[in-house]
Amino acid sequence: MTQSGSKKKLVGTVVSNKMDKTALVLVERLAKHPTYKKYIRKRKKYMAHDPKNLCGIGDKVRIIESRPLSKRKRWQVLEILEKADTEL
Repeated sequence: MTQSGSKKKLVGTVVSNKMDKTALVLVERLAKHPTYKKYIRKRKKYMAHDPKNLCGIGDKVRIIESRPLSKRKRWQVLEILEKADTEL
């Protein structure tokens, strides 16, 4: 049982920011295979609320759990940890 008021926080990479005030964040984690005991990289995408549209593709961000904001949006961008290199 979790304490009331404690919200999950995840770190991931922004893969899309084409929506208004929303960023699509890819979170990777390592999970051990139950039979083969090998570590497998698991991925999941989360839609996160970005009210000021500050996130860019490739940015490393921390997201936090929140109340439902839309049909698929249950996370908010807490902070941008690292900006992507956009020099081309």
